Amino acid sequence: MLIVLLEDLDDLDWPESVKEMQRNWIGRSEGAELDFYAVDSIGQKRDIKITVYTTRPDTLFGATYLVVAPEHPLLSSLVSTALSKNVEEYKEIASRKSDLERTELQKEKTGVFSGCYARNPANGEAIPIWVADYVLGSSCFGSAMEQEQLWPMPAHDSRDHEFALKYDIPICWVVSPEDESCVESRKAYSGEGTVMNSSNATSGLDINGLNCKEAASRVIEWAEKTGNGKKKVNYKLRGLAFCSATLLGEPIPVIFLEGTSESVPLHETELPLALPELDDFTPTGTGEPPLSKAVSWVNITDPSSGKPAKRETSTMPQWAGSCWYYLRFMDPKNSKELADKTKERYWGPVDVYVGGAEHAVLHLLYSRFWHKVLYDIGAVSTIEPFKCVINQGIILGEVQYMACKDTDGNYVSADSSGLSSEHHQESIPEEKVMKSGDSFVLKDDPNIRVIARAHKMSKSRGNVVNPDDVVSEYGADSLRLYEMFMGPFRDSKTWNTSGIEGVHRFLGRTWRLIVGSPLPDGTFKDGSVITDEQPTSEQLRALHKCIAKVTEEIEGTRFNTGISAMMEFINAAYKVFPVAIWYHNLVSG
Repeated sequence: MLIVLLEDLDDLDWPESVKEMQRNWIGRSEGAELDFYAVDSIGQKRDIKITVYTTRPDTLFGATYLVVAPEHPLLSSLVSTALSKNVEEYKEIASRKSDLERTELQKEKTGVFSGCYARNPANGEAIPIWVADYVLGSSCFGSAMEQEQLWPMPAHDSRDHEFALKYDIPICWVVSPEDESCVESRKAYSGEGTVMNSSNATSGLDINGLNCKEAASRVIEWAEKTGNGKKKVNYKLRGLAFCSATLLGEPIPVIFLEGTSESVPLHETELPLALPELDDFTPTGTGEPPLSKAVSWVNITDPSSGKPAKRETSTMPQWAGSCWYYLRFMDPKNSKELADKTKERYWGPVDVYVGGAEHAVLHLLYSRFWHKVLYDIGAVSTIEPFKCVINQGIILGEVQYMACKDTDGNYVSADSSGLSSEHHQESIPEEKVMKSGDSFVLKDDPNIRVIARAHKMSKSRGNVVNPDDVVSEYGADSLRLYEMFMGPFRDSKTWNTSGIEGVHRFLGRTWRLIVGSPLPDGTFKDGSVITDEQPTSEQLRALHKCIAKVTEEIEGTRFNTGISAMMEFINAAYKVFPVAIWYHNLVSG
């Protein structure tokens, strides 16, 4: 499935940045799996093997310690009796952290020694096994030894270097960078170079003097020949958690028989399972989901066995429905299947998906995943859900103008080289500012350049425009038209309320062209001034020029230039109604 998710990206009409984010999230990498055997107190190999994945097998000789995640299934077998209490306390602390908190690069690295050692297969040295929460149990095998996220290499990874320094773990340089200053600085070097300190007669592995790529291939070849490992392609994509301790999602149709840990799915005839009415859905304070407060809903009798049972009180997360909602739009009233196959073939796949780049991974990627699952079971007829994805630009607040003042209250040009922290900025009304070349200056003193900047709308900045207010004054059509007329669809655009007035007047001119000029009391006659007369060649030329331009611009999502073409057509159309124009000017003064 992961290979298909990657390969099918190439054929999609999506922004390359979105496709690249998905590729990075899937995280395909090529490397090696290597086996580390635990050893006892006298150095004898134990029957416990820790398999480690790495993208840098060329640095195998530099592995001076091994890290396992607090969730590693073998941890209980590795920990010494003397240190078991320390490890259990550390596991408890780690369990309270999210994956994001644990892998945060800027956080201080923590860990605890397990009291056990493992043998480095390259040189036979016994290296200590540590437990650290910056390695996730859900990442590959949940063990780490060097480069990237999956195993410590203190000389060649800044994160592992920091950990080794903190816990006084030996650091062995095994890659010589071209720039000798990197070695002299004694900082971690993660780049490539020439391999050194990497030879052992007993193991039969010698990669000294090779470049990193050649050394990596040699290590994989040696590992497969000696039975110490193999070549491996790995993916770092993890599934999303499917349970949520809130009331934001769908109930999970599973019950648990009382007195046992046995779970029983509801029979299909009992679906869909509806959430109960619940007035209080605040946190329980006990760790139980709010749904547990619905006691009469939770406690039921298993219809099959007649035994007392409890319903699952966690719910599905919001994305459980959002991954396939577009299919439901195709056949929303179907109570038997996601969508009728005839309707799905007619409407699917979605021609154009418009959404922000923030949906690139957690929505679009997992929608693709679920859609491919549905395709495999024959529920949908297309391999991909969305043919084309467009990222729209955001609308920024109105431009704010700021002028700089010195300590005496005098204006100072914003491009002055003498500006310092002692100068402060003062907001300037738009009417006191004018455009000068590519800059804005004060009208009263054009030598004073001001700062003109538009920010993302937010309550804290006080620059939020309420669309309801715009609709109330100008109408919904004016708002929609202005949003499309502001600029290219994919670009960020700056709001300007005065721009609404321009498109509002355009709609007014279009109205008057069709229904005629207003009566003296400001009202309009019923009907329109349209006739069945044959248009002239000039009129037809103007009409078809507009149609061709608007069609082309809509297909290219250049709505602003399409609207400009409509405005040009209205101007041309008015030329054949000189009386109407004269009358309109007379009435409007």
